[in-house]
Amino acid sequence: MNKFFIIFLMGSSLLLAENIMAQPLMMSPQWADTVCQGWNKSKPLTQDLVGRKWMDNDNKRGYKVIHLYRTDCPKSPRVELTITAKNEKAMCTYGGKIKHKKLNLDVDYLMHATLADWICMGKNDFGCGPMMAMMNGTLQFSGPKMEAMGVMTPFESFMILAGSTPADKSSCPK
Repeated sequence: MNKFFIIFLMGSSLLLAENIMAQPLMMSPQWADTVCQGWNKSKPLTQDLVGRKWMDNDNKRGYKVIHLYRTDCPKSPRVELTITAKNEKAMCTYGGKIKHKKLNLDVDYLMHATLADWICMGKNDFGCGPMMAMMNGTLQFSGPKMEAMGVMTPFESFMILAGSTPADKSSCPK
């Protein structure tokens, strides 16, 4: 009986380790691609941002850029999402390494928080959801703030998506 239990525990541990290793590192290019895919499945992000004219503020480039990183990983590279208007929707057309090195903070966004704060925003718990994170400064944010306030529901959906996308959180991206 004890041998069976030990073998069961060892097997369970291996499966858990495999599952963790299979997930992309949070804030890695692979993670950003997963977030991009999640964006495209979200009605508040794909439809509500277009309806509120968010996509129109793109400096006539045809896209908006969001850079993300973990504040507790200052030496890690940042990741990027590129959002493009397609078929009357705000679609994420790229998620990965930084392609647009220079942001135009009149139209683009830079967001960073600690791992703990990203996770908390992803849970959307009382006291640490996206709105509270913006108000108390646990989410550091640069970009068109008034525009962001005008699209608070989609913005919250994005922060929940970013904080809840399955990821390996054991170390900083390299």
